[in-house]
Amino acid sequence: MSGTDNFESVVKERRTEAVAEFHEDKTLIKRFQHALHTTPALVPMIVLIVSIILFGLLIGNRFFSAGSLTLILQQVQLVGIVAAAQTLVILTAGIDLSVGAITVLSSVIMGQFVFRYGLPVPLAILCGLGVGGILGSLNGWLVAVMKLPPFIVTLGTWQIILATNFLYSANETIRSQEIQAEAPLLQFFANTFKIGADENGRGGATFTYGVIFMILLVIVLAYALRQTAWGRHVYAVGDDPDAAQLSGVNVRGTLISVYALSGLICAFAGWALIGRIGSVSPTSGAELNIQSITAVVIGGISLFGGRGSIVGALFGALIVGVFSLGLRLLGADAQWTFFFIGVLIIVAVAVDQWIRKVAA
Repeated sequence: MSGTDNFESVVKERRTEAVAEFHEDKTLIKRFQHALHTTPALVPMIVLIVSIILFGLLIGNRFFSAGSLTLILQQVQLVGIVAAAQTLVILTAGIDLSVGAITVLSSVIMGQFVFRYGLPVPLAILCGLGVGGILGSLNGWLVAVMKLPPFIVTLGTWQIILATNFLYSANETIRSQEIQAEAPLLQFFANTFKIGADENGRGGATFTYGVIFMILLVIVLAYALRQTAWGRHVYAVGDDPDAAQLSGVNVRGTLISVYALSGLICAFAGWALIGRIGSVSPTSGAELNIQSITAVVIGGISLFGGRGSIVGALFGALIVGVFSLGLRLLGADAQWTFFFIGVLIIVAVAVDQWIRKVAA
């Protein structure tokens, strides 16, 4: 064999190796993207773990203490509950801008029905939960039956519910002392218990019933979305409603049920809100809309519908809580929290677009 032939043979082998290496890398990238596509909660979980480790190294034992970590759970319990409701709607390629207003109005109904009309506390709570479910059903009916855009519908009902809240309550706040004296059940979600405390009750992790409710809610919804026909219908409607309709899915019924359940969950958040702030105030919960959408987006739930995990929304809420507490313990200006959360939102949307392009 001549030298020229040897040279060409070597070049050919190197090209073959380069092509093989390229395909191997591409396969690895594809595998990684496929993992992110099939497990959307993977990215926020990694971000959460890295954030905890980073702030733990910067702050030290104060951050890693059971008290600090459970404080994060207590701070995000409201956002976590409302984010669960928001996730259900966004999975159907919709959005609910009225979640905060439903939460507050439900809490006002519970308080006013007890102190204005003298209803038994359990009955007043049921009325508040019922109002939340009805308002959610109204949103669902307007979207599913009237075929109105979810953004416009919930923007309108947000304004209507907010106005109703102030008109009905006359901007009156029911104080914590009154609730503790006459209706302590309204503050049930604020009751605490400790795990791992010493015999004098010091140390250990402090949990509220609101935190336990948030965790149980996420577990139940995660099971329902992944293991039941209703859950598969929710994903199918969000992915392609026309194809879902042709395959026998009741798109209208699924949408109404999703918005109704979202409203009911927000009503439970209203009950938890009373415990969290200690009073019934028509001006509370003003930021829940933005906070819930933030948790959902950071949690890897696609705003285009059909892809995401309820667990991811919980991770998203926890990431916000970790950054808020971590930066506060570092003595940083509160505006840095908004800065980093804004960066995370943009990165989360970019990652979602990247996954959708490659997975398509």
